[in-house]
Amino acid sequence: MNIKAIIFDLNGTLINIHTDESCEDIYRGISHFLTYQGIHIHRWDLRDEYYDLMAAQRRSSAEDFPEFDVVALWREFLQRRPGACRALPQEKLDVLPLVLAEMYRGISRFRLRLYPGVRTILDDLAGRYKLAALSDAQSAWAVPEMRALDIEHYFNPIIVSGDYGFRKPDRRIFLAALDGLGLEPCDALFVGNDMFRDVYGAKQIDMKTIYFSSNQGRKRSKRAEPDYIVYKFEEIPRAIEFIKNRE
Repeated sequence: MNIKAIIFDLNGTLINIHTDESCEDIYRGISHFLTYQGIHIHRWDLRDEYYDLMAAQRRSSAEDFPEFDVVALWREFLQRRPGACRALPQEKLDVLPLVLAEMYRGISRFRLRLYPGVRTILDDLAGRYKLAALSDAQSAWAVPEMRALDIEHYFNPIIVSGDYGFRKPDRRIFLAALDGLGLEPCDALFVGNDMFRDVYGAKQIDMKTIYFSSNQGRKRSKRAEPDYIVYKFEEIPRAIEFIKNRE
């Protein structure tokens, strides 16, 4: 098999991240910040409205695996308060949805680091393959987190589900990564940590897969089996060579 590219999932595969969206600090902090924008809302009312807006986005989607748009969510939150918004300078109003999205993620985050061996392996692979990233996430969160960990430069393209309105295992999001690479499914491997979203998703378009059994993601799926399983990220090059030589 002539492998030309490796496509990586992000969270749970490259990035060991932990967030807690139930944390009271998120909604207290944002509600306090909003008072400086002329918006007065109790933390728990803010939480409820956030989840209501997210649910409404997903209900309105015709997708089998819908994804929400967090910046659009906060934009709608502000549009529901036209009196306060009229009092804000337009330049501030333009950036406020993104600021709120970033604030939400930042306060909810308790851990952000690479899994052991990731940087060493990426350095090695980058010299031999095209690398792409594909994540069920929001660009407002995923790209800054990649920059914070200094891995953004390894990947082109970076495909984030929040920009598409659907998420893995939808086959189209895998095809979007391949289209960005200019390659066919037979030319690439997918590495992920979730048996359903990653392995089953990639298998729908006959892409070979490596399953990384990390501390996150579903461990089993009746719909698909990976071509190789690794338990440490350092085992990825051996898995790639195994698949290359098997075909």
